[in-house]
Amino acid sequence: MSGTPFGFGLPPGEDPDRPPMDFTSEQNPFAAMFGNDPAAIQAAFVQLGQLMSWSGGPVNWDLARDLARRAVAEQPDPSVSESSRREVAEALRLAELWLDPATGMASAGAGTLAWSRAEWIEGTLPVWRTLIDPVAARVVNAMGEVLPAEMVSPALPLLGMMRQMGGAMFGAQVGQGLASLACEVVGATDIGLPLGPAGRPALVPTNIAAFGEGLGIDPDQVRLFLALREAAHQRLFAGVPWLRDHVLSAVEAYARGISVDMSRIEQLVGQLDPADPEAITRALSEGVFTPEQTPDQQAALTRLETILALIEGWVDEVTAAAAEPHLSGAVALRETLRRRRAAGGPAERTFGNLVGLELRPRRLREAAQLWRLLGEARGTEGRDGTWGHPDLLPDAADLNDPEGFVRAGEIDLGSLLRDDEAGPERDPE
Repeated sequence: MSGTPFGFGLPPGEDPDRPPMDFTSEQNPFAAMFGNDPAAIQAAFVQLGQLMSWSGGPVNWDLARDLARRAVAEQPDPSVSESSRREVAEALRLAELWLDPATGMASAGAGTLAWSRAEWIEGTLPVWRTLIDPVAARVVNAMGEVLPAEMVSPALPLLGMMRQMGGAMFGAQVGQGLASLACEVVGATDIGLPLGPAGRPALVPTNIAAFGEGLGIDPDQVRLFLALREAAHQRLFAGVPWLRDHVLSAVEAYARGISVDMSRIEQLVGQLDPADPEAITRALSEGVFTPEQTPDQQAALTRLETILALIEGWVDEVTAAAAEPHLSGAVALRETLRRRRAAGGPAERTFGNLVGLELRPRRLREAAQLWRLLGEARGTEGRDGTWGHPDLLPDAADLNDPEGFVRAGEIDLGSLLRDDEAGPERDPE
Protein backbone atom coordinates (compact mmCIF):
# COMPACT_ATOMS: atom_id res chain seq x y z
CA MET A 1 0.00 0.00 0.00
CA SER A 2 2.33 2.70 -1.22
CA GLY A 3 1.64 6.39 -1.13
CA THR A 4 0.92 6.69 2.61
CA PRO A 5 3.45 6.76 5.40
CA PHE A 6 1.55 4.29 7.64
CA GLY A 7 0.54 1.70 5.05
CA PHE A 8 -3.12 2.83 4.95
CA GLY A 9 -5.01 3.08 1.64
CA LEU A 10 -5.64 6.51 0.11
CA PRO A 11 -8.92 8.25 0.97
CA PRO A 12 -11.49 8.30 -1.86
CA GLY A 13 -10.69 11.00 -4.41
CA GLU A 14 -7.11 11.44 -3.19
CA ASP A 15 -4.56 12.09 -5.94
CA PRO A 16 -2.19 9.10 -6.04
CA ASP A 17 0.50 11.30 -7.55
CA ARG A 18 0.40 13.76 -4.69
CA PRO A 19 3.67 13.58 -2.71
CA PRO A 20 3.46 12.14 0.82
CA MET A 21 3.27 14.50 3.77
CA ASP A 22 6.54 16.16 4.70
CA PHE A 23 6.95 15.22 8.38
CA THR A 24 9.29 18.14 8.94
CA SER A 25 6.66 20.56 7.67
CA GLU A 26 4.63 22.83 9.90
CA GLN A 27 1.55 21.34 8.17
CA ASN A 28 2.14 18.07 10.03
CA PRO A 29 -0.68 17.94 12.63
CA PHE A 30 1.17 15.33 14.72
CA ALA A 31 4.44 17.24 15.04
CA ALA A 32 3.35 18.95 18.26
CA MET A 33 2.59 15.59 19.87
CA PHE A 34 5.41 13.39 18.59
CA GLY A 35 8.00 15.69 17.05
CA ASN A 36 9.24 15.24 13.50
CA ASP A 37 10.07 11.55 13.78
CA PRO A 38 7.97 9.43 11.36
CA ALA A 39 8.91 6.27 13.27
CA ALA A 40 7.60 7.74 16.53
CA ILE A 41 4.33 8.73 14.88
CA GLN A 42 3.89 5.30 13.33
CA ALA A 43 4.67 3.58 16.65
CA ALA A 44 2.11 5.80 18.39
CA PHE A 45 -0.59 4.82 15.89
CA VAL A 46 0.27 1.14 16.25
CA GLN A 47 0.00 1.44 20.04
CA LEU A 48 -3.28 3.34 19.76
CA GLY A 49 -4.66 0.55 17.58
CA GLN A 50 -3.62 -2.02 20.18
CA LEU A 51 -5.25 -0.03 22.97
CA MET A 52 -8.55 0.38 21.16
CA SER A 53 -8.70 -3.25 20.01
CA TRP A 54 -8.59 -4.68 23.55
CA SER A 55 -11.76 -6.58 24.45
CA GLY A 56 -10.53 -8.90 27.20
CA GLY A 57 -12.07 -7.20 30.22
CA PRO A 58 -12.02 -4.00 32.26
CA VAL A 59 -8.19 -3.82 32.41
CA ASN A 60 -6.00 -3.94 29.32
CA TRP A 61 -3.65 -6.60 30.67
CA ASP A 62 -1.60 -6.78 27.48
CA LEU A 63 -0.77 -3.11 27.98
CA ALA A 64 -0.12 -3.62 31.70
CA ARG A 65 2.31 -6.46 31.01
CA ASP A 66 4.06 -4.56 28.24
CA LEU A 67 4.54 -1.39 30.28
CA ALA A 68 5.67 -3.30 33.37
CA ARG A 69 8.22 -5.34 31.41
CA ARG A 70 9.57 -2.22 29.72
CA ALA A 71 9.91 -0.40 33.03
CA VAL A 72 11.87 -3.17 34.78
CA ALA A 73 14.07 -3.52 31.70
CA GLU A 74 15.25 0.07 32.26
CA GLN A 75 16.99 -1.10 35.45
CA PRO A 76 19.41 -3.97 35.93
CA ASP A 77 17.35 -7.17 35.87
CA PRO A 78 19.79 -10.01 35.23
CA SER A 79 18.59 -13.51 34.54
CA VAL A 80 18.89 -15.68 37.63
CA SER A 81 22.20 -17.55 37.51
CA GLU A 82 22.54 -21.22 38.31
CA SER A 83 24.45 -20.39 41.48
CA SER A 84 21.62 -18.09 42.63
CA ARG A 85 19.07 -20.80 41.87
CA ARG A 86 21.05 -23.23 44.01
CA GLU A 87 21.25 -20.69 46.86
CA VAL A 88 17.48 -20.14 46.73
CA ALA A 89 16.75 -23.88 46.63
CA GLU A 90 19.09 -24.53 49.56
CA ALA A 91 17.64 -21.65 51.61
CA LEU A 92 14.10 -22.92 51.08
CA ARG A 93 15.16 -26.50 51.89
CA LEU A 94 16.62 -25.35 55.22
CA ALA A 95 13.56 -23.19 55.85
CA GLU A 96 11.29 -26.21 55.53
CA LEU A 97 13.40 -28.15 58.06
CA TRP A 98 13.37 -25.26 60.56
CA LEU A 99 9.61 -24.77 60.19
CA ASP A 100 8.74 -28.37 61.09
CA PRO A 101 9.02 -27.84 64.88
CA ALA A 102 7.30 -24.42 64.69
CA THR A 103 4.04 -25.46 63.01
CA GLY A 104 1.95 -28.51 62.28
CA MET A 105 1.18 -27.18 58.79
CA ALA A 106 2.91 -29.52 56.35
CA SER A 107 5.29 -28.40 53.61
CA ALA A 108 3.65 -27.74 50.25
CA GLY A 109 6.47 -29.77 48.69
CA ALA A 110 5.97 -28.66 45.08
CA GLY A 111 9.48 -27.42 44.26
CA THR A 112 11.04 -23.95 44.42
CA LEU A 113 11.36 -20.99 42.06
CA ALA A 114 14.00 -18.25 41.67
CA TRP A 115 12.68 -15.32 39.65
CA SER A 116 14.07 -12.26 37.96
CA ARG A 117 11.88 -9.16 38.20
CA ALA A 118 10.44 -9.78 34.74
CA GLU A 119 9.69 -13.39 35.67
CA TRP A 120 7.92 -12.17 38.81
CA ILE A 121 5.63 -10.02 36.62
CA GLU A 122 4.80 -12.92 34.32
CA GLY A 123 4.37 -15.40 37.17
CA THR A 124 2.00 -13.23 39.22
CA LEU A 125 -0.20 -11.68 36.51
CA PRO A 126 -2.99 -14.32 36.74
CA VAL A 127 -3.61 -13.61 40.43
CA TRP A 128 -3.37 -9.83 39.95
CA ARG A 129 -6.04 -10.16 37.29
CA THR A 130 -8.31 -11.99 39.73
CA LEU A 131 -7.76 -9.30 42.35
CA ILE A 132 -8.12 -6.18 40.24
CA ASP A 133 -10.69 -7.05 37.55
CA PRO A 134 -13.77 -7.02 39.85
CA VAL A 135 -12.89 -3.56 41.16
CA ALA A 136 -11.89 -2.14 37.79
CA ALA A 137 -15.05 -3.47 36.11
CA ARG A 138 -17.30 -1.36 38.31
CA VAL A 139 -15.27 1.80 37.74
CA VAL A 140 -14.87 1.31 33.98
CA ASN A 141 -18.59 0.65 33.57
CA ALA A 142 -19.27 3.85 35.47
CA MET A 143 -17.66 5.78 32.63
CA GLY A 144 -20.64 4.86 30.47
CA GLU A 145 -23.15 5.85 33.14
CA VAL A 146 -22.44 9.57 32.81
CA LEU A 147 -24.76 9.78 29.79
CA PRO A 148 -28.51 10.39 30.19
CA ALA A 149 -30.66 7.31 29.53
CA GLU A 150 -32.14 8.74 26.31
CA MET A 151 -28.65 9.11 24.84
CA VAL A 152 -27.39 5.61 25.62
CA SER A 153 -28.63 3.88 22.47
CA PRO A 154 -27.30 6.41 19.93
CA ALA A 155 -24.06 6.66 21.85
CA LEU A 156 -23.26 2.92 21.97
CA PRO A 157 -20.14 3.28 19.78
CA LEU A 158 -18.94 6.06 22.05
CA LEU A 159 -19.62 3.98 25.15
CA GLY A 160 -17.58 1.14 23.70
CA MET A 161 -14.73 3.52 23.06
CA MET A 162 -14.99 4.91 26.58
CA ARG A 163 -14.77 1.44 28.08
CA GLN A 164 -11.76 0.62 25.93
CA MET A 165 -10.19 3.90 27.01
CA GLY A 166 -10.94 3.04 30.62
CA GLY A 167 -9.34 -0.38 30.17
CA ALA A 168 -6.27 1.26 28.67
CA MET A 169 -6.02 3.77 31.50
CA PHE A 170 -6.30 1.04 34.11
CA GLY A 171 -3.79 -1.05 32.18
CA ALA A 172 -1.30 1.81 32.18
CA GLN A 173 -1.68 2.41 35.89
CA VAL A 174 -1.56 -1.29 36.80
CA GLY A 175 1.53 -1.70 34.64
CA GLN A 176 3.20 1.13 36.52
CA GLY A 177 2.26 -0.44 39.85
CA LEU A 178 3.47 -3.91 38.83
CA ALA A 179 6.80 -2.49 37.69
CA SER A 180 7.27 -0.74 41.04
CA LEU A 181 6.33 -3.87 42.96
CA ALA A 182 8.63 -6.03 40.85
CA CYS A 183 11.54 -3.88 42.00
CA GLU A 184 10.56 -4.21 45.70
CA VAL A 185 9.17 -7.69 46.38
CA VAL A 186 11.38 -10.49 47.64
CA GLY A 187 9.06 -13.40 46.89
CA ALA A 188 5.64 -14.56 45.73
CA THR A 189 3.73 -13.81 48.95
CA ASP A 190 4.61 -10.20 49.78
CA ILE A 191 0.98 -9.01 49.73
CA GLY A 192 -0.24 -11.88 51.92
CA LEU A 193 -1.46 -14.00 49.00
CA PRO A 194 0.45 -16.65 47.04
CA LEU A 195 0.76 -14.77 43.77
CA GLY A 196 2.67 -17.52 41.99
CA PRO A 197 1.92 -21.17 41.19
CA ALA A 198 0.17 -22.98 44.04
CA GLY A 199 2.48 -24.55 46.58
CA ARG A 200 5.73 -23.35 44.98
CA PRO A 201 7.71 -20.89 47.11
CA ALA A 202 9.50 -18.29 44.99
CA LEU A 203 12.22 -15.76 45.78
CA VAL A 204 13.65 -12.82 43.80
CA PRO A 205 17.44 -12.87 44.40
CA THR A 206 18.10 -9.39 42.97
CA ASN A 207 15.61 -7.80 45.36
CA ILE A 208 16.78 -9.88 48.33
CA ALA A 209 20.29 -8.51 47.80
CA ALA A 210 18.92 -4.96 47.62
CA PHE A 211 16.80 -5.52 50.74
CA GLY A 212 19.83 -6.63 52.75
CA GLU A 213 22.01 -3.64 51.84
CA GLY A 214 22.77 -1.43 54.80
CA LEU A 215 21.30 -3.79 57.41
CA GLY A 216 24.69 -5.02 58.62
CA ILE A 217 23.45 -8.61 58.57
CA ASP A 218 25.10 -11.48 56.72
CA PRO A 219 23.45 -11.92 53.27
CA ASP A 220 22.99 -15.65 53.90
CA GLN A 221 20.97 -14.88 57.04
CA VAL A 222 18.83 -12.37 55.14
CA ARG A 223 18.11 -14.93 52.44
CA LEU A 224 17.28 -17.64 54.98
CA PHE A 225 14.95 -15.40 56.97
CA LEU A 226 13.05 -14.36 53.84
CA ALA A 227 12.95 -18.00 52.73
CA LEU A 228 11.33 -18.87 56.08
CA ARG A 229 8.62 -16.26 55.54
CA GLU A 230 7.95 -17.45 51.99
CA ALA A 231 7.81 -21.10 53.02
CA ALA A 232 5.55 -20.31 56.00
CA HIS A 233 3.09 -18.47 53.73
CA GLN A 234 3.03 -21.41 51.36
CA ARG A 235 2.44 -23.88 54.20
CA LEU A 236 -0.48 -21.84 55.51
CA PHE A 237 -2.25 -21.62 52.16
CA ALA A 238 -1.58 -25.28 51.40
CA GLY A 239 -2.81 -26.35 54.83
CA VAL A 240 -5.93 -24.14 54.78
CA PRO A 241 -7.49 -24.83 51.37
CA TRP A 242 -10.34 -22.32 51.81
CA LEU A 243 -8.07 -19.40 52.73
CA ARG A 244 -7.17 -18.13 49.26
CA ASP A 245 -10.79 -18.04 48.11
CA HIS A 246 -11.74 -16.42 51.41
CA VAL A 247 -9.40 -13.49 50.75
CA LEU A 248 -10.48 -13.15 47.14
CA SER A 249 -14.12 -13.19 48.25
CA ALA A 250 -13.35 -10.28 50.56
CA VAL A 251 -11.97 -8.36 47.57
CA GLU A 252 -15.07 -9.17 45.53
CA ALA A 253 -17.31 -8.03 48.39
CA TYR A 254 -15.42 -4.76 48.37
CA ALA A 255 -15.97 -4.44 44.61
CA ARG A 256 -19.72 -5.03 44.94
CA GLY A 257 -19.95 -2.18 47.42
CA ILE A 258 -18.27 0.39 45.21
CA SER A 259 -20.20 3.63 44.75
CA VAL A 260 -18.40 5.81 42.24
CA ASP A 261 -18.59 9.61 42.37
CA MET A 262 -20.25 10.17 38.98
CA SER A 263 -19.53 13.91 38.96
CA ARG A 264 -15.81 13.22 39.06
CA ILE A 265 -16.08 10.66 36.25
CA GLU A 266 -18.13 13.11 34.18
CA GLN A 267 -15.61 15.87 34.75
CA LEU A 268 -12.72 13.65 33.70
CA VAL A 269 -14.46 12.34 30.58
CA GLY A 270 -15.21 15.91 29.51
CA GLN A 271 -11.58 16.91 29.93
CA LEU A 272 -9.84 13.87 28.42
CA ASP A 273 -7.29 14.79 25.80
CA PRO A 274 -6.00 11.78 23.84
CA ALA A 275 -2.98 13.87 22.85
CA ASP A 276 -1.91 14.16 26.50
CA PRO A 277 -1.50 10.66 27.97
CA GLU A 278 0.53 12.06 30.87
CA ALA A 279 -2.50 14.06 32.02
CA ILE A 280 -4.55 10.86 32.10
CA THR A 281 -1.87 9.13 34.16
CA ARG A 282 -1.73 12.07 36.55
CA ALA A 283 -5.51 11.99 36.97
CA LEU A 284 -5.43 8.31 37.84
CA SER A 285 -2.50 8.63 40.23
CA GLU A 286 -4.31 11.45 42.05
CA GLY A 287 -7.26 9.17 42.71
CA VAL A 288 -9.79 10.51 40.20
CA PHE A 289 -11.25 7.00 39.96
CA THR A 290 -10.91 6.20 43.65
CA PRO A 291 -14.33 4.90 44.80
CA GLU A 292 -16.24 6.59 47.57
CA GLN A 293 -16.08 4.96 51.00
CA THR A 294 -19.61 3.75 51.72
CA PRO A 295 -20.42 1.95 55.00
CA ASP A 296 -20.75 -1.40 53.21
CA GLN A 297 -17.46 -0.88 51.45
CA GLN A 298 -15.71 0.14 54.65
CA ALA A 299 -17.04 -3.00 56.35
CA ALA A 300 -15.66 -5.12 53.49
CA LEU A 301 -12.31 -3.36 53.77
CA THR A 302 -12.23 -4.05 57.51
CA ARG A 303 -12.85 -7.76 56.90
CA LEU A 304 -10.13 -7.82 54.25
CA GLU A 305 -7.62 -5.99 56.43
CA THR A 306 -8.38 -8.33 59.33
CA ILE A 307 -7.77 -11.53 57.36
CA LEU A 308 -4.57 -10.07 55.87
CA ALA A 309 -3.40 -9.14 59.37
CA LEU A 310 -4.18 -12.65 60.64
CA ILE A 311 -2.21 -14.21 57.78
CA GLU A 312 0.78 -11.92 58.28
CA GLY A 313 0.61 -12.23 62.08
CA TRP A 314 0.68 -16.03 61.91
CA VAL A 315 3.59 -15.99 59.45
CA ASP A 316 5.42 -13.43 61.59
CA GLU A 317 5.06 -15.53 64.76
CA VAL A 318 5.91 -18.87 63.13
CA THR A 319 8.90 -17.42 61.27
CA ALA A 320 10.29 -15.88 64.45
CA ALA A 321 9.98 -19.18 66.32
CA ALA A 322 11.68 -21.08 63.50
CA ALA A 323 14.49 -18.54 63.03
CA GLU A 324 15.41 -17.83 66.65
CA PRO A 325 17.54 -20.97 67.26
CA HIS A 326 19.47 -20.54 64.01
CA LEU A 327 19.80 -16.86 62.99
CA SER A 328 21.46 -14.24 65.18
CA GLY A 329 19.91 -11.46 63.10
CA ALA A 330 16.37 -12.81 63.34
CA VAL A 331 15.05 -10.16 65.76
CA ALA A 332 16.35 -7.24 63.67
CA LEU A 333 15.06 -8.79 60.45
CA ARG A 334 11.66 -9.42 62.01
CA GLU A 335 11.30 -5.79 63.04
CA THR A 336 12.46 -4.54 59.62
CA LEU A 337 9.89 -6.74 57.85
CA ARG A 338 7.13 -5.69 60.25
CA ARG A 339 7.70 -2.01 59.57
CA ARG A 340 7.98 -2.52 55.83
CA ARG A 341 4.87 -4.70 55.61
CA ALA A 342 2.67 -2.57 57.86
CA ALA A 343 3.64 0.75 56.26
CA GLY A 344 3.42 -0.35 52.63
CA GLY A 345 5.61 0.97 49.84
CA PRO A 346 5.08 3.35 46.92
CA ALA A 347 3.83 0.58 44.67
CA GLU A 348 1.15 -0.48 47.15
CA ARG A 349 0.02 3.14 47.42
CA THR A 350 -0.24 3.21 43.62
CA PHE A 351 -2.92 0.50 43.77
CA GLY A 352 -4.56 2.30 46.67
CA ASN A 353 -4.89 5.48 44.62
CA LEU A 354 -6.16 3.53 41.64
CA VAL A 355 -9.02 1.59 43.22
CA GLY A 356 -9.00 2.58 46.89
CA LEU A 357 -7.72 -0.87 47.85
CA GLU A 358 -4.49 -1.33 49.81
CA LEU A 359 -3.55 -4.97 50.29
CA ARG A 360 -1.55 -4.58 53.47
CA PRO A 361 -2.14 -5.54 57.09
CA ARG A 362 -2.52 -2.44 59.25
CA ARG A 363 -2.74 -4.51 62.45
CA LEU A 364 0.16 -6.89 62.05
CA ARG A 365 1.52 -6.49 65.59
CA GLU A 366 -1.83 -7.12 67.27
CA ALA A 367 -2.37 -10.22 65.14
CA ALA A 368 1.10 -11.57 65.91
CA GLN A 369 0.46 -11.07 69.64
CA LEU A 370 -2.85 -12.95 69.34
CA TRP A 371 -1.18 -15.94 67.67
CA ARG A 372 1.58 -15.92 70.30
CA LEU A 373 -0.95 -15.99 73.13
CA LEU A 374 -2.89 -18.77 71.42
CA GLY A 375 0.29 -20.80 71.10
CA GLU A 376 1.13 -20.32 74.78
CA ALA A 377 -2.39 -21.29 75.87
CA ARG A 378 -3.17 -24.13 73.46
CA GLY A 379 0.15 -25.23 72.02
CA THR A 380 1.17 -25.31 68.37
CA GLU A 381 -1.59 -27.72 67.36
CA GLY A 382 -4.30 -25.74 69.11
CA ARG A 383 -3.06 -22.46 67.68
CA ASP A 384 -2.99 -23.77 64.13
CA GLY A 385 -6.34 -25.48 64.63
CA THR A 386 -7.94 -22.02 64.72
CA TRP A 387 -7.58 -22.05 60.92
CA GLY A 388 -9.90 -25.04 60.75
CA HIS A 389 -12.92 -22.96 59.73
CA PRO A 390 -13.53 -19.26 58.89
CA ASP A 391 -15.98 -18.99 61.79
CA LEU A 392 -13.21 -19.88 64.26
CA LEU A 393 -10.99 -16.96 63.23
CA PRO A 394 -10.70 -13.81 65.32
CA ASP A 395 -12.40 -10.68 64.00
CA ALA A 396 -11.38 -7.02 64.17
CA ALA A 397 -12.76 -6.66 67.71
CA ASP A 398 -10.69 -9.65 68.85
CA LEU A 399 -7.52 -7.93 67.67
CA ASN A 400 -8.37 -5.16 70.15
CA ASP A 401 -8.46 -7.73 72.97
CA PRO A 402 -6.39 -10.79 72.06
CA GLU A 403 -6.26 -12.01 75.68
CA GLY A 404 -10.06 -11.93 75.81
CA PHE A 405 -10.26 -14.02 72.63
CA VAL A 406 -7.93 -16.63 74.13
CA ARG A 407 -9.87 -16.74 77.43
CA ALA A 408 -13.21 -17.07 75.60
CA GLY A 409 -11.84 -19.98 73.60
CA GLU A 410 -10.66 -21.73 76.75
CA ILE A 411 -14.09 -21.34 78.33
CA ASP A 412 -15.83 -22.72 75.25
CA LEU A 413 -13.48 -25.70 75.05
CA GLY A 414 -13.88 -26.41 78.77
CA SER A 415 -17.67 -26.40 78.45
CA LEU A 416 -17.53 -28.80 75.53
CA LEU A 417 -15.28 -31.18 77.48
CA ARG A 418 -17.55 -31.12 80.52
CA ASP A 419 -20.62 -31.74 78.40
CA ASP A 420 -18.88 -34.65 76.69
CA GLU A 421 -17.83 -36.20 80.02
CA ALA A 422 -21.36 -35.87 81.40
CA GLY A 423 -22.74 -37.96 78.59
CA PRO A 424 -26.24 -37.64 77.07
CA GLU A 425 -29.03 -36.22 79.17
CA ARG A 426 -31.45 -38.77 80.68
CA ASP A 427 -35.13 -38.29 81.23
CA PRO A 428 -36.03 -38.27 84.92
CA GLU A 429 -37.60 -41.55 86.03
